[in-house]
Amino acid sequence: MKKIMIINGPNLNLLGVREKNIYGNQDFASFFEELKAQYTDVDLSYFQSNHEGEIIDKLHEIGFTYDGVVLNAGAYTHTSLAIGDAIAGITTPVVEVHISNVHKREAFRHHSYLAPNCTGVICGFGLQSYTLGIASFL
Repeated sequence: MKKIMIINGPNLNLLGVREKNIYGNQDFASFFEELKAQYTDVDLSYFQSNHEGEIIDKLHEIGFTYDGVVLNAGAYTHTSLAIGDAIAGITTPVVEVHISNVHKREAFRHHSYLAPNCTGVICGFGLQSYTLGIASFL
């Protein structure tokens, strides 16, 4: 059984509440339950933090034993050299995901400090970006 962790960064705990025109109406907890029901043959785990260091600590903790990480680092995608370095330092492959199409948004969102160290990047498919990320490991 594959072990895959979803890691969400800052403000993603507000899904279903914040900027519904960009991020939709569904909270992540209910979406995660749907994912677990869809992927019964996968050991899915979930972690969310608004703190950069906690995301790095989680990558270090699981980054040598899991089969994949689906990471939505939120705004840290565009600012965090440290998370990019953490991805480079682990052996577990990481797929960067975004709910919105970051390339249709503000110019600062067009650059990722994570992407050079990730297996791939998926953006713009709403919450289905996570489904595509999981599928990439199967």
